[in-house]
Amino acid sequence: MVNFIFNLILGLFVILPPATQNIEKAFLQNNPRILYSLFSSQSSINISLPEPISFSDQVSNEQAFFLFRKIFSSFTTLEFYPEEEFPLPAENQSFIFKARWSFKDNRNNNQLAINLFFYLTNENLKNSWKIIEIKAEKI
Repeated sequence: MVNFIFNLILGLFVILPPATQNIEKAFLQNNPRILYSLFSSQSSINISLPEPISFSDQVSNEQAFFLFRKIFSSFTTLEFYPEEEFPLPAENQSFIFKARWSFKDNRNNNQLAINLFFYLTNENLKNSWKIIEIKAEKI
């Protein structure tokens, strides 16, 4: 029974899109370049983040890179982890990846936490998952 559960969990990790792992890596390393590789170049990216970041707009992938470069230089990640253990893509080739991000404001050392929702779509149906929307809510 234990082997079955272990193999099931291992199998689910294999089918997880690498994009979710790269999102986690980008936040844990405060690295906007990793996120940039995941931003869609075929459509604008809708980003809506609450205070203290206070940003809401549709931007290009380059603008999103510069935004997250500024965010990661102003806020240091303390924790980043998926809220849902195994986000599985829907039949329509898109899914929402939900994660909790806790971070420190470098200006005043305040610690904050928000839920992030990444809407990913499979561009060109080549298992190329791209972020087309990022929304957040305060916890």
